[in-house]
Amino acid sequence: MNGPRLTQQTTAPSLPLTRHPAARPAPGPRAAHSGIFHGPLQLLLEEPGWNVLVPAIDLAMLFLAMVLALGGIHATLDLSATAAPLLALPLLTLLTLYLRGLYRTRLRALVLDGLFPAVSAVSVAAMAVAAIGLLANGRIPNQSEWVAAWLLSLATLGVGRAALAVAQRWARSRRLVGRPVLIVGAGLVGSQVARRLEDHPEYGLYPAGFLDNDPRPLAEVGGRDMPVLGSTEDLDEVVRETQTRNLIVAFSSVADAHVSRLIQRCQELGVEVSVVPRMFDTINNRVGYDTVGGLPLLSFTTVNPKGVQFALKHAFDRVFAATLLLLLSPVLLLTALAVRLTSTGPILFRQRRVGRDGTMFDLYKFRSMRVGHEEEHEPGEAGEATFDFTLNGDTAPGGVEGQDRRTPIGRFLRRTSLDELPQFFNVLRGEMSVIGPRPERPEFVEVFRQDVTRYGDRHRVKSGITGWAQVHGLRGQTSLAERVEWDNYYIAHWSLALDLKILALTFGALLHSTE
Repeated sequence: MNGPRLTQQTTAPSLPLTRHPAARPAPGPRAAHSGIFHGPLQLLLEEPGWNVLVPAIDLAMLFLAMVLALGGIHATLDLSATAAPLLALPLLTLLTLYLRGLYRTRLRALVLDGLFPAVSAVSVAAMAVAAIGLLANGRIPNQSEWVAAWLLSLATLGVGRAALAVAQRWARSRRLVGRPVLIVGAGLVGSQVARRLEDHPEYGLYPAGFLDNDPRPLAEVGGRDMPVLGSTEDLDEVVRETQTRNLIVAFSSVADAHVSRLIQRCQELGVEVSVVPRMFDTINNRVGYDTVGGLPLLSFTTVNPKGVQFALKHAFDRVFAATLLLLLSPVLLLTALAVRLTSTGPILFRQRRVGRDGTMFDLYKFRSMRVGHEEEHEPGEAGEATFDFTLNGDTAPGGVEGQDRRTPIGRFLRRTSLDELPQFFNVLRGEMSVIGPRPERPEFVEVFRQDVTRYGDRHRVKSGITGWAQVHGLRGQTSLAERVEWDNYYIAHWSLALDLKILALTFGALLHSTE
């Protein structure tokens, strides 16, 4: 996949935002009208009703926690003066959640993303309740009731938010709800954004079409499923026709000054604007903001894969691997025995892989196939390449290709990922990490390095047993370019919290494994 065109046109005049029919591209197929999204689900889960539903559910679940903590409805209504401050906990929690920005609309909000802020919000509110009790009554509320209210608030708030997230994801994935979005710029980046939104309806945005004064040819951008509805001058008319309330600015051929005016007009129309920034592949969540006079400056802080932070990560890896191997030693022994008794051949399969800085190492797995040329044809675990593969520029190899030579026990091991357990010995030896990009074989690395943009960047860190790409479904024959993008995102945004999130998502992915 070629990188985006980063050249910036600076000589184009600043055009008015009024419509000029002569500048409109040749008519093409129109996008589906936004009216396909109707009904109560749309109103509750996507429209302004969502902004009311979320805090309402939070408040209801928090008051339920109070009732349970205080021993029932009657006990809640007959509160003593000492326990009365506990009733402030739900409202204080809601206020803290609002101040932390947790009621702001997000494209793809995972339950885990709001876990730590929600825990801190409830904890801060509980501390405030204790302070109110001290000021009003000279003592905090009954300790057992106060602790119960705090813990039950955490539980009920989590359950309510998880249920809402599941409901929204379910409706979005079935395209029952969604919000139409216009994309400014029909080039490489804009087309990639449209394809990503089409492939992942869980983001809740349906690309209605593009606005572009000079759209790139289809052959240059890999195709566009959505039409170019007009130029940026047609903003008002296209917004009115498609009823869009969201707009994404990708790289376009118009001058930045005109894009700024376009964004200002969107704000006047009540259209929410998101921007794909230039140099987006160098930006992470550690971006700092400063100003020089009225000029904003963004400072980039990168993670050093060979610094102290990653040294602590690798120390944790070995402790985690040793603990897990000790706890699962009976499973390892039973699995080894099952492999030995059900088919002839070695218990372990090993294969050369490429790790950090291009270092070679032998990766270990429980053998899952019948003996016979395993060194050439043993299929990789989820997301790895096989030799029965012709690179088409975007799709990664993987899964079982050609003749299926898995043993009966091998099918079970691969479906449950038990065949991966010996890789924790690779972690103990310092060759791998628990979390990181999946390692690949040397011959494929050379091909991918030439054909896939920034493929080599993933070798800045140790390979992992699981990773950010795998927990997002990029396993088997999926987009290699997209997988590399997720791997590099993980490296740029690494934190201990992100590793913990990946571990939690990995357990969920294992439960849904169908390989």
